[in-house]
Amino acid sequence: MRVDLTVVVPAYNEERRLGPTLAAIRAYLDGPGGDRGDRGDLGDRGDKDDASARAQWELIVVDDGSTDRTAEIAVQAESDDPRVHLVRSDRNRGKGHALRLGVLASRGARVLITDADLAAPIEELEHLDKALTDGHAAAIGSRAGAGATIEARQHRLRELMGRTGNFLIRTVAVPGIGIRDTQCGFKLFDGDRAREAFAASRLRGWGIDVEILRYFRRSGWPVAEVPVRWAHQEGSKVRPVDYVKVLAELTALRARAVRPADLLVALLFLAMAVTLYSGRWIAPGDRYLPDSLQDQNQWEWFFAVTADNVRHLQNPFFTTLQNHPDGVNLMANTVMLGLSVPFAPVTWLFGPAAALNAAMTLGLAATAFAWYWLIVRRLVRHRGAAAVGAALAAFAPPMVSHAHAHPNFMVLFMIPLIIDRALRLCEDKRGTRVVRDGVVLGLFTTYQIFLGEEPLLLAALGMVLFAVAYGVVRRDVARAAFRPLARGIGVALAVTVPLVAFPLYWQFFGPQSYTSVLHGDNAGNSPLALLSFAERSLAGNEKTAEALSQNPTEQNAFYGWPLVALAFAIVVRFWERAAVKALAFTAVAAAVLSLGPKFRIPLTDIVLPGPWAPLAHLPLFESVIESRVAMVCAPALGMLVALALARLLTSPRLLTTPRRTTATRYAGVAAVALALLPIVPAPLRAVERAEVPAFFADGTWKRYVSDGESLVPVPLPDPGSAEALHWQTTADLGFVLPGGYFNGPWGPDRVGIYGASPRNTSNLLRDVRSSGRAPQITDAWRRAARDDLAYWSAGVLVLTPQPHDGELRETVDELLDRPGKWVDGVWIWDLHKGS
Repeated sequence: MRVDLTVVVPAYNEERRLGPTLAAIRAYLDGPGGDRGDRGDLGDRGDKDDASARAQWELIVVDDGSTDRTAEIAVQAESDDPRVHLVRSDRNRGKGHALRLGVLASRGARVLITDADLAAPIEELEHLDKALTDGHAAAIGSRAGAGATIEARQHRLRELMGRTGNFLIRTVAVPGIGIRDTQCGFKLFDGDRAREAFAASRLRGWGIDVEILRYFRRSGWPVAEVPVRWAHQEGSKVRPVDYVKVLAELTALRARAVRPADLLVALLFLAMAVTLYSGRWIAPGDRYLPDSLQDQNQWEWFFAVTADNVRHLQNPFFTTLQNHPDGVNLMANTVMLGLSVPFAPVTWLFGPAAALNAAMTLGLAATAFAWYWLIVRRLVRHRGAAAVGAALAAFAPPMVSHAHAHPNFMVLFMIPLIIDRALRLCEDKRGTRVVRDGVVLGLFTTYQIFLGEEPLLLAALGMVLFAVAYGVVRRDVARAAFRPLARGIGVALAVTVPLVAFPLYWQFFGPQSYTSVLHGDNAGNSPLALLSFAERSLAGNEKTAEALSQNPTEQNAFYGWPLVALAFAIVVRFWERAAVKALAFTAVAAAVLSLGPKFRIPLTDIVLPGPWAPLAHLPLFESVIESRVAMVCAPALGMLVALALARLLTSPRLLTTPRRTTATRYAGVAAVALALLPIVPAPLRAVERAEVPAFFADGTWKRYVSDGESLVPVPLPDPGSAEALHWQTTADLGFVLPGGYFNGPWGPDRVGIYGASPRNTSNLLRDVRSSGRAPQITDAWRRAARDDLAYWSAGVLVLTPQPHDGELRETVDELLDRPGKWVDGVWIWDLHKGS
């Protein structure tokens, strides 16, 4: 017997509504509305045997373990009409399980799923049926599409929570489905495809709707979203918390659907990150990366002060714990609130050193996997080739250099996501997803601002370079992409600007804000730096790298001549591809820009103006260390290597004979390996950390510092010596410090400098530390010291054992006209009356 349509009705404790619902469905299918198109006559009324012989439809009620009269009502309907069937579950297992039982028991050429409350009237079947007749494999009833009619709305709070849940489901758990209303309980499917999809389903709850849609999308079966009439029915079984359950179900489903190769790649990247930081993981609180200079102290302090602000609900954009009494504008410094705030619980439990180490290790691994995801999604399908390209993008020599203590320049997992969202906008020629993708792009950009603004600026520069090059090569694509991309960027700005307006206002105009940061006149790369090897690379040379960079944390090029040669060969071989041309232009342009506003030709005294000169004085760009622009080359080179490897490993015929093909593949893979091997990073060097004096570790300082007073280290902490920040975090931020290591304003023009604005006494003590000579102290020096100590509200001066501590102690004795006292491993000068 041919069955044209199966209607599946899941029911759990629906004794009040099931009877009228079944009657309405049968009346419609037996009436004039049931005779539609190729399904023919859906049955004239007659005796039961005759109706059974001519049945063109069936109605399946799935009792999901009801405890009321639901099953009894279905049995009565079954006895009245043999086209009605009851399928029973031994206990309540969820809507997904009920739908799976019903669909797998169906025989119809088309299968309609409808809720027992008929919130979408059965008459709306006609609109869904037309969509299938037009060639779609499924038609999804929608309350969100244009043309939908809501006759009776839910409570406003319930509706808001439903929309929020639906948005989270579509954007977080299953992005890319393209259906605005996944949870409307009125859907029509091609029967055979529905049975295949439901047989492959695994979810038992409300999330099965999205699971089935994902299956249809992956199979390439077209799905239409059809606006319908809908009216809220009292007694609905859908609760706001069910959207949370759906989100959890779908997240778990996505986790189970992860390919083993992807999981292996993620574990590989994590192992690489752990190996890089292995020297510090031995004992995070007791190990220090000497090549980080003072940056590790600074970043641990950033994590500690952020966690303290979160715990006490204080302003996260400002603190006076450093640079007392003026304070520090945290938003104008690289505190990475997008990372330090989520890691606040780790900081509370394990301390800032462990939190920073965990954040940098996990962040680096996440960045590598994000590049891997982007390359697989957009460039090559070969997982191995993508993994190698992503490893180069995330573990390139510049990234490893910043891995010493610049998490804002190596925790970059949002950049590939932003690139992908921009590409989605370019692909949306019909403009159907511009608003959604624009909103997501805006949220991604907002979060990246709280991770690092300068990396976002450099990423935007790289994307502009790529877009210009690709647009020149493929003008047809550029013309088609311009409008949706421009609209999407407008939407993104509309989302981002309100979210970051106050933080950016505080950064640029708030207390202790500044105009631009001075980096000196020699912040660009030497052309030799692009071809040489970094200190931590296997082929690296410390002296060469030191001569070609500002310091070990700013080795921003150093890709090595073998990789540059390999990239050139790849570009020549695959020059016909537009993406290769655009990637090559991006890498070359970024490398040239990184030379700075002027550069010297190697081995000569000839100095030429650099291409960075026109940008050097523009807002935002004026604070960029221009050598960092070469970091844009890392993902571009990674993608070129991934393209070449994918072609080598997947192309069925490189030459005419299999033997030559195999030889060519081996030679190509070997060339890639030989180019990458010299820049494989060695683990970062770590040493035992200097022990914190008992004066700080045991809390002795509390006897000498009252509320409103500061503890003044001798000399004051600055970018060259910031160990006092570690003492402060060890003491749970119990005292405030003058001086410090941060970016702040100096002078009437508020020019950005590293550290506090200099004062007479801080300059004097710094000079003694550097020269090792104690000057003759005059009354003028003593008066200046009294003024400075009063300005700092000093309670005690503290001198720890260090080089030239004898000269420093002599100087302070002379300034205060009395000797210091040895207390718990430090020299102190108590400034309270009577001391």
